[in-house]
Amino acid sequence: MAMDVKKIREDFPLLKKKINGKEIIYFDNAATTQKPKEVIKAIKEFYENYNANIHRGIYYLSEKATEIYEESKEKVKEFINAESVKEIIHTKNTSESINLVAYSYGLDNISSGDNVVISILEHHSNLVPWQIITQLKNAELRVVKMNENYEIDLEDLKEKIDNKTKIVCITHISNALGSINPIKDVIDIAHDRSIPVLVDGAQSVPHIETDVKKLDVDFLAFSSHKMLGPQGIGILYGKEELLKDMRPFLGGGDMIKHCTAKSCTYADLPYKFEAGTANVADAYGLSKAIEYLEKIGMRNIQEHEEKLTRVLLKYMNENPNIEVYGKKDLHNRAGIISFNVKGLHPHDISTLLDKENIYIRAGHHCAMPLMQNLNTEGTARCSFYLYNTKEEIEKFIEVMDNIIEVFSK
Repeated sequence: MAMDVKKIREDFPLLKKKINGKEIIYFDNAATTQKPKEVIKAIKEFYENYNANIHRGIYYLSEKATEIYEESKEKVKEFINAESVKEIIHTKNTSESINLVAYSYGLDNISSGDNVVISILEHHSNLVPWQIITQLKNAELRVVKMNENYEIDLEDLKEKIDNKTKIVCITHISNALGSINPIKDVIDIAHDRSIPVLVDGAQSVPHIETDVKKLDVDFLAFSSHKMLGPQGIGILYGKEELLKDMRPFLGGGDMIKHCTAKSCTYADLPYKFEAGTANVADAYGLSKAIEYLEKIGMRNIQEHEEKLTRVLLKYMNENPNIEVYGKKDLHNRAGIISFNVKGLHPHDISTLLDKENIYIRAGHHCAMPLMQNLNTEGTARCSFYLYNTKEEIEKFIEVMDNIIEVFSK
């Protein structure tokens, strides 16, 4: 069933806003997404009606806040088809989720002489924590190259992992190129050697159906703000048998079962990983974001983004002044297009588009090793979501043509 994008756009207050009399064209969804009114309303509703700490208060507001928070975990569990809410940990964002695994799993399972395997496609969030841990433990960080299709090279992966590999950490979709990695193949290859896999799902969970049971993934990290939800809350999914043996990442309130001045026992899963005051309002907002995505349908969203990507890719591939980085077609490709214009710095492209209220990202996209591999300092990047339209792309193309015409002279 085709999506009614015009109707969808009515749900997003910011998209109705005009700046200097011009409508906004927002093509920076890989960085963060806009919020529907249901999400904004939920956050406001919580603070106006239910604001209290969870778990510890024996009174109505606390009980209601606890109910909202627990329902959020249930929503996430169902959305990614996890086995139990014990496997759903609320964090601040994808970065914190990955750091949690790096410190809580890595410190106890990685020793001198061991190795961790990542890929050249990683966002810094799935690179820097493993640099730190391998340096602390005198271990090796092995980087898998990408193939000619801008996906992780599975043959190189097989060569990089061995009996000293303690974890494989791979992005599902590259935030810089839009490449969709064959993540099930990655997981199967690692599991054949009994090696756990962490998947950075920041760009995949908001855009394609994600089933952790079918993938058999060990850890999955993603963020609310990239899937219509509020900033400041993220998710770590982890298999229960792994999480139960991991030490807490942070210590503090609500993550202990019993405590003396000298020692403590930790709370049950998932709460031993959720120290301090919970972000209940944003958990509520995330629940509403998930409900919204489920109402539209993840397959519909993916198909819509593919249609938009096809239109813009055709234009860019046929324009001799534009260089596209990554796949030139839609095979295993998400709605992210990185490009450069001959003679223009990506920051100049972004600045010139900004004058027409067209918002894109420009720079290294927190993927500097990948940019170095591509022999560029950075790129301009368009990234789409369910509320973007073909008409917006046509306007983008019109403005790009004018920019290229002016600067080619």
